[in-house]
Amino acid sequence: MTSPTGSDNAVEDVLLEAADKMGKAVAHTQGEFSGIRTGRATPALVEKMKVDYYGAEVPLQQLAGFSVPEARVLVIAPYDKNSIKAIERAIQNSDLSINPSNDGQVIRLNFPQLTSERRKELVRLVKHKAEEGRVAARNVRREARKELEGLEKEGEISEDDLERAEKELERLTHEYVAEIDRVLSRKEQELLEV
Repeated sequence: MTSPTGSDNAVEDVLLEAADKMGKAVAHTQGEFSGIRTGRATPALVEKMKVDYYGAEVPLQQLAGFSVPEARVLVIAPYDKNSIKAIERAIQNSDLSINPSNDGQVIRLNFPQLTSERRKELVRLVKHKAEEGRVAARNVRREARKELEGLEKEGEISEDDLERAEKELERLTHEYVAEIDRVLSRKEQELLEV
Protein backbone atom coordinates (compact mmCIF):
# COMPACT_ATOMS: atom_id res chain seq x y z
CA MET A 1 0.00 0.00 0.00
CA THR A 2 1.24 3.49 -0.84
CA SER A 3 1.71 6.31 1.63
CA PRO A 4 -1.51 8.18 2.49
CA THR A 5 -0.01 11.56 1.57
CA GLY A 6 0.80 10.46 -1.97
CA SER A 7 -2.71 9.12 -2.58
CA ASP A 8 -4.33 12.16 -0.91
CA ASN A 9 -2.32 14.48 -3.16
CA ALA A 10 -3.25 12.58 -6.31
CA VAL A 11 -6.96 12.65 -5.39
CA GLU A 12 -6.75 16.31 -4.37
CA ASP A 13 -5.08 17.20 -7.68
CA VAL A 14 -7.83 15.48 -9.66
CA LEU A 15 -10.56 17.21 -7.62
CA LEU A 16 -8.88 20.63 -7.83
CA GLU A 17 -8.49 20.30 -11.59
CA ALA A 18 -12.15 19.23 -11.91
CA ALA A 19 -13.30 22.19 -9.79
CA ASP A 20 -11.19 24.56 -11.91
CA LYS A 21 -12.63 23.21 -15.18
CA MET A 22 -16.20 23.30 -13.82
CA GLY A 23 -15.63 26.89 -12.72
CA LYS A 24 -14.53 27.69 -16.26
CA ALA A 25 -17.72 26.08 -17.61
CA VAL A 26 -19.78 28.37 -15.34
CA ALA A 27 -17.75 31.43 -16.40
CA HIS A 28 -18.14 30.50 -20.06
CA THR A 29 -21.91 30.16 -19.63
CA GLN A 30 -22.06 33.58 -17.92
CA GLY A 31 -20.03 35.03 -20.79
CA GLU A 32 -22.46 33.53 -23.30
CA PHE A 33 -25.38 35.08 -21.38
CA SER A 34 -23.80 38.54 -21.30
CA GLY A 35 -23.90 38.64 -25.11
CA ILE A 36 -27.67 38.06 -25.18
CA ARG A 37 -29.69 41.24 -25.41
CA THR A 38 -32.25 41.94 -22.71
CA GLY A 39 -33.73 45.21 -23.96
CA ARG A 40 -31.25 47.12 -21.80
CA ALA A 41 -28.11 48.65 -23.24
CA THR A 42 -24.91 47.10 -21.96
CA PRO A 43 -21.33 47.12 -23.32
CA ALA A 44 -21.19 43.31 -22.92
CA LEU A 45 -23.38 43.03 -26.03
CA VAL A 46 -20.70 44.49 -28.29
CA GLU A 47 -17.33 44.56 -26.52
CA LYS A 48 -16.19 41.15 -27.83
CA MET A 49 -17.53 41.86 -31.34
CA LYS A 50 -14.75 41.50 -33.96
CA VAL A 51 -14.06 44.58 -36.09
CA ASP A 52 -11.99 44.51 -39.28
CA TYR A 53 -9.48 47.19 -38.33
CA TYR A 54 -6.83 47.72 -41.03
CA GLY A 55 -7.03 44.07 -42.08
CA ALA A 56 -6.94 42.59 -38.56
CA GLU A 57 -9.90 41.19 -36.58
CA VAL A 58 -9.85 43.22 -33.35
CA PRO A 59 -12.34 43.04 -30.43
CA LEU A 60 -14.36 46.26 -30.25
CA GLN A 61 -13.33 46.82 -26.62
CA GLN A 62 -9.77 47.49 -27.86
CA LEU A 63 -10.98 50.13 -30.32
CA ALA A 64 -13.50 52.13 -28.29
CA GLY A 65 -14.87 53.17 -24.93
CA PHE A 66 -18.51 52.59 -23.94
CA SER A 67 -21.12 54.48 -21.98
CA VAL A 68 -24.81 53.97 -21.23
CA PRO A 69 -26.40 57.43 -20.84
CA GLU A 70 -29.93 55.93 -20.75
CA ALA A 71 -31.27 52.40 -20.14
CA ARG A 72 -31.79 51.72 -23.86
CA VAL A 73 -28.91 53.73 -25.37
CA LEU A 74 -25.32 52.52 -25.76
CA VAL A 75 -22.71 55.06 -26.87
CA ILE A 76 -19.51 53.77 -28.46
CA ALA A 77 -16.65 56.28 -28.56
CA PRO A 78 -13.88 55.06 -30.91
CA TYR A 79 -10.33 55.95 -29.86
CA ASP A 80 -9.50 56.39 -33.56
CA LYS A 81 -12.19 58.34 -35.45
CA ASN A 82 -11.11 56.58 -38.68
CA SER A 83 -12.46 53.31 -37.29
CA ILE A 84 -16.10 54.52 -37.11
CA LYS A 85 -17.09 53.01 -40.47
CA ALA A 86 -15.49 49.64 -39.66
CA ILE A 87 -17.24 49.55 -36.26
CA GLU A 88 -20.59 50.43 -37.84
CA ARG A 89 -20.12 47.67 -40.44
CA ALA A 90 -19.35 45.11 -37.69
CA ILE A 91 -22.51 46.11 -35.79
CA GLN A 92 -24.67 45.94 -38.94
CA ASN A 93 -23.29 42.48 -39.77
CA SER A 94 -23.88 41.19 -36.21
CA ASP A 95 -27.03 39.47 -34.95
CA LEU A 96 -28.01 42.49 -32.81
CA SER A 97 -30.55 43.70 -35.41
CA ILE A 98 -29.82 47.33 -34.51
CA ASN A 99 -28.93 50.10 -36.90
CA PRO A 100 -26.10 52.26 -35.55
CA SER A 101 -26.13 56.04 -35.97
CA ASN A 102 -23.04 58.24 -35.75
CA ASP A 103 -22.30 61.95 -35.57
CA GLY A 104 -18.70 61.63 -36.74
CA GLN A 105 -17.47 61.36 -33.13
CA VAL A 106 -19.46 58.57 -31.48
CA ILE A 107 -21.80 55.73 -32.51
CA ARG A 108 -25.19 55.45 -30.81
CA LEU A 109 -27.16 52.23 -30.54
CA ASN A 110 -30.82 52.60 -29.56
CA PHE A 111 -32.21 49.34 -28.22
CA PRO A 112 -35.93 48.92 -28.90
CA GLN A 113 -38.25 47.26 -26.38
CA LEU A 114 -38.21 43.48 -26.93
CA THR A 115 -41.43 41.90 -28.18
CA SER A 116 -42.88 39.09 -26.06
CA GLU A 117 -42.18 36.66 -28.91
CA ARG A 118 -38.51 37.73 -29.02
CA ARG A 119 -38.28 37.44 -25.21
CA LYS A 120 -39.52 33.83 -25.42
CA GLU A 121 -36.96 33.08 -28.16
CA LEU A 122 -34.17 34.52 -26.03
CA VAL A 123 -35.31 32.52 -22.98
CA ARG A 124 -35.13 29.35 -25.11
CA LEU A 125 -31.65 30.39 -26.24
CA VAL A 126 -30.35 30.98 -22.68
CA LYS A 127 -31.85 27.66 -21.54
CA HIS A 128 -29.95 25.95 -24.37
CA LYS A 129 -26.69 27.72 -23.40
CA ALA A 130 -27.25 26.74 -19.74
CA GLU A 131 -27.73 23.10 -20.75
CA GLU A 132 -24.44 23.28 -22.69
CA GLY A 133 -22.78 24.55 -19.49
CA ARG A 134 -24.31 21.72 -17.43
CA VAL A 135 -23.13 19.15 -20.00
CA ALA A 136 -19.61 20.64 -19.89
CA ALA A 137 -19.57 20.30 -16.07
CA ARG A 138 -20.79 16.69 -16.30
CA ASN A 139 -18.12 15.91 -18.91
CA VAL A 140 -15.49 17.20 -16.49
CA ARG A 141 -16.97 14.91 -13.81
CA ARG A 142 -16.77 11.91 -16.16
CA GLU A 143 -13.11 12.62 -17.03
CA ALA A 144 -12.18 13.12 -13.36
CA ARG A 145 -13.95 9.87 -12.43
CA LYS A 146 -11.90 8.02 -15.09
CA GLU A 147 -8.70 9.50 -13.63
CA LEU A 148 -9.71 8.46 -10.10
CA GLU A 149 -10.59 4.93 -11.24
CA GLY A 150 -7.21 4.77 -12.97
CA LEU A 151 -5.50 5.73 -9.70
CA GLU A 152 -7.37 2.94 -7.92
CA LYS A 153 -6.47 0.36 -10.62
CA GLU A 154 -2.79 1.33 -10.34
CA GLY A 155 -3.01 0.80 -6.59
CA GLU A 156 -2.28 4.47 -5.78
CA ILE A 157 -5.54 4.82 -3.84
CA SER A 158 -7.77 2.35 -2.02
CA GLU A 159 -11.36 1.52 -2.85
CA ASP A 160 -12.47 3.62 0.13
CA ASP A 161 -10.40 6.58 -1.10
CA LEU A 162 -12.03 6.20 -4.50
CA GLU A 163 -15.50 6.16 -2.97
CA ARG A 164 -14.79 9.28 -0.87
CA ALA A 165 -13.28 11.08 -3.87
CA GLU A 166 -16.28 10.20 -6.07
CA LYS A 167 -18.67 11.57 -3.42
CA GLU A 168 -16.67 14.80 -3.31
CA LEU A 169 -16.65 14.95 -7.12
CA GLU A 170 -20.43 14.49 -7.15
CA ARG A 171 -20.82 17.29 -4.57
CA LEU A 172 -18.64 19.59 -6.71
CA THR A 173 -20.65 18.80 -9.82
CA HIS A 174 -23.95 19.58 -8.07
CA GLU A 175 -22.48 22.84 -6.74
CA TYR A 176 -21.38 24.06 -10.19
CA VAL A 177 -24.55 22.90 -11.96
CA ALA A 178 -26.57 24.75 -9.29
CA GLU A 179 -24.50 27.89 -10.00
CA ILE A 180 -25.34 27.59 -13.71
CA ASP A 181 -29.03 27.25 -12.74
CA ARG A 182 -28.80 30.41 -10.58
CA VAL A 183 -27.18 32.35 -13.44
CA LEU A 184 -29.88 31.06 -15.80
CA SER A 185 -32.64 32.09 -13.42
CA ARG A 186 -31.25 35.65 -13.15
CA LYS A 187 -30.92 35.93 -16.93
CA GLU A 188 -34.47 34.64 -17.48
CA GLN A 189 -35.85 37.23 -15.04
CA GLU A 190 -33.85 39.93 -16.84
CA LEU A 191 -35.27 38.84 -20.20
CA LEU A 192 -38.87 38.63 -19.03
CA GLU A 193 -38.75 41.96 -17.18
CA VAL A 194 -40.70 44.56 -19.18
